[in-house]
Amino acid sequence: MSDRALSFGAMAEAYERFRPGYPGELFDLVAAYAGRPLRTALEIGAGTGKATRLFAGRGVAVTATEPDGAMLAELREHVPESVRTVRAAFEELRPGERYGLVYAAAALHWTAPEDRWPRMAALLEPGGVFASMGGPVRLADPAVEEAVRAARAPFLESDDVPSPDGTPPGHDMQWPGTELRRSEWFTDVRQTVIEQRLTMSASDYLGHLSTVSAYLVRPAREQEQIFGAIGRALPGTVVIAADITVHLARRRQER
Repeated sequence: MSDRALSFGAMAEAYERFRPGYPGELFDLVAAYAGRPLRTALEIGAGTGKATRLFAGRGVAVTATEPDGAMLAELREHVPESVRTVRAAFEELRPGERYGLVYAAAALHWTAPEDRWPRMAALLEPGGVFASMGGPVRLADPAVEEAVRAARAPFLESDDVPSPDGTPPGHDMQWPGTELRRSEWFTDVRQTVIEQRLTMSASDYLGHLSTVSAYLVRPAREQEQIFGAIGRALPGTVVIAADITVHLARRRQER
């Protein structure tokens, strides 16, 4: 697991405070795709439980897995007692119990690519659903985005997490849909975008950036310099585009 993947624990409270949550529309989309009641789910890389509480709140028996102890402790503060928690990375999970749904919210890109899809299939019931959801938070105003890019440039060229398989941003099917289409374990791969526009103060936007891995791995002094430069480029209030790209696939029935 990379340094960027392990950089979040120290910022667990900020992650919970500043990262956007997930709308009810997301659950409705996954449930409609499943076409049957979602009774059990396994969450990979649950973080502070942003998605956990959505699915658990709709009556799904969720097992939330997360490798970072600080993130998991924060999660337990915010989710129903019915949620079962396991401190483990995806690669540490062993086949055993199978679930009707396995999902990852802004976390799948941190998993190791080796045997990713056979491992995923082993955790699902035949015909069960895999779902991945997430996407970058962008400044909606191009002029403000350009001002922030220019302010950040002396320290950091980009704060993006690159596509794990190199799929260009404009491609009609994004990762992980590209991998799922090639996998012998999954079928009926779909991609949907849920649009979200949120308004927040400049200080809250900086708080959000403080939870982004590209900044977290920088030395503390450099973080201060970057956030100072960005803060001077921001208006008092910003609108962010927090679109959620959802990938859905169905585990093939066992022969």
